[in-house]
Amino acid sequence: MTALLALATSALWGFADFGGGLLTRRIPALTVVVVSQTLAVVVLGALVLATGGPREVDGALWYAVAAGVVGPVAMLAFYRALALGPMGVVSPLGSVGVAVPVGIGLLLGERPGLLQCAGIGVAVAGVLLAGGPQLRGAPVQRQAIGLTLLAAVGFGAVMALIAEASSTLTGLFLALFVQRVTNVATGGAALWLTVRRGAPALPEDGGWTAVRGSLGALAFVGLADVAANGTYALAAQRGPVTVAAVLASLYPVVTALAARGILGERLKWVQTAGAGLALLGTVLLATG
Repeated sequence: MTALLALATSALWGFADFGGGLLTRRIPALTVVVVSQTLAVVVLGALVLATGGPREVDGALWYAVAAGVVGPVAMLAFYRALALGPMGVVSPLGSVGVAVPVGIGLLLGERPGLLQCAGIGVAVAGVLLAGGPQLRGAPVQRQAIGLTLLAAVGFGAVMALIAEASSTLTGLFLALFVQRVTNVATGGAALWLTVRRGAPALPEDGGWTAVRGSLGALAFVGLADVAANGTYALAAQRGPVTVAAVLASLYPVVTALAARGILGERLKWVQTAGAGLALLGTVLLATG
């Protein structure tokens, strides 16, 4: 069950990143973050009320608040990187943040078996190779790499925090709702500051009409990201965090394959080999 939930997390995050990357090519990244998360808040609010979530309020929700502060910073950096560089390169590099929850799991005493250790090494190497890292070139490429690494640390921190935010399914809905409300508040404040400094909040071509026409895609991005956080939290609760985190970090392979299939981005041989290694690592982790 841990493996299935973590792999579902990878699929959800992969398609959410793909959608978010496409949206930021025509809508300012902060606007994408704020609108997509606001739409997710509406849906989560209804779920919390329907499941009696307010009864689950406790001190662990501060983990959700912290995740809500870190999340928008990581998402903004990642979407900006996706807008600057090829998705098939940026997305895999974002997975290095898996070191955060894996490191925490090891510090807490988790000791994966020999086969699982091999799977972790193979999967992480595969995800990194799937990016076919292009560290040389124009300044824009270097900026994209820097933003991606910043986002990676943030994503890893969010994974670790949200896994601690609740121990029940009802409480998880509440934790995700609190996280998203904090996301919107943090992202909204950042958007207000950027507008005060003269940056546009709406696309130059189409303005609010363009945003309104993209509400379906924005809702998908927000809800897929929320669902991924939820499935990851459940995976981390049901099995070793070291295994759940690595399997959940395979989302860049999904993004890269979506970019290849939909946008026609060509994968280099090293990227193809990396995707194969990532899948092999998945098998080792799931069977170890």
